[in-house]
Amino acid sequence: MTSLSSLEQALVLETVRVTEQAALAASRWTGKGDKHEVDRAATEAMREALNALDIEGTVVIGEGEMDEAPMLYIGEKVGGGARRFPIDIAVDPVEGTTVAAKGLPNGIAVIAIAERGGLMHAPDIYMDKLVVPPPAAGRVRLDWPVEANLNVLAQSLERAVEDLVVVVLDRERHETLIQSVRRAGARVKLIEQGDVIASLAAAVRGTGVHAVMGWGGAPEGVITAAALKCLGGEIQGRFMPETAEQRERLRGMGLDEMQVYTTADLAPGEQLVFSATGITDGELLQGVRRFGGGARTHSVVMGHASRVVRFIDSVHLEEHGARVTIRV
Repeated sequence: MTSLSSLEQALVLETVRVTEQAALAASRWTGKGDKHEVDRAATEAMREALNALDIEGTVVIGEGEMDEAPMLYIGEKVGGGARRFPIDIAVDPVEGTTVAAKGLPNGIAVIAIAERGGLMHAPDIYMDKLVVPPPAAGRVRLDWPVEANLNVLAQSLERAVEDLVVVVLDRERHETLIQSVRRAGARVKLIEQGDVIASLAAAVRGTGVHAVMGWGGAPEGVITAAALKCLGGEIQGRFMPETAEQRERLRGMGLDEMQVYTTADLAPGEQLVFSATGITDGELLQGVRRFGGGARTHSVVMGHASRVVRFIDSVHLEEHGARVTIRV
């Protein structure tokens, strides 16, 4: 069996290379208004980078089923080389395709890896989520009223409810939630896309974000869980199927729409590595900055075994077709 330290030591910087290459490729399309090209470029670069690694990887969280290629589809096998670490992979080559295409903040490339069975295989349906930072982990409940959770969060952070900022996706379905947060005295920050990066911001001090609430994609919930397990934060989520077909698929995967799933349920693995690289500027990560002969990227990478979070500033030089990366 691969040890915790060997898997993390071997792959932590490799995962950064994967998200860096996806972000660099996507950055050539940022601001051009074509979200499909942003996604295509990042996906192709991410697949190429994954296939260069010494892994035996299976995509368990991807962008669709096999017939939707060239996206990194659920069940796709990636990797090569001699050592072949057997791992499960959750990817989102571009979280926030629309914001990246528009040149708006918080577009990122993201990946999480774990030992086999270390990441839940979640269906692509909605999930009601509650994300809180480490001081509030284990102290909130998705089933509680919004006001109760905000009071506990404020106490955990030793702040007033009026000081709290809650990120919510800007959707009509969240109108009641938004009213509840504001009525409790907290502030709402509405975002167009990007609940993974918003959840990371909530788990890191100094970003000005204290929680994430509301419905988002279940696959993004699994990716978020991998990061929060490394950071010590918490996500709670409940699947929200909207059709009979979605309910049947959920049951077929052995999942219960009435159950509240925790961080440990969504990312049960002990050999977890998470990486994200900024495509456009945001609260936590800077976007790709291009200059004559190269580009600069800003990434965050973390491992559950080491409990170390690294922010990596890399300069990628391109001369005569060759690439050289310098990490600071």
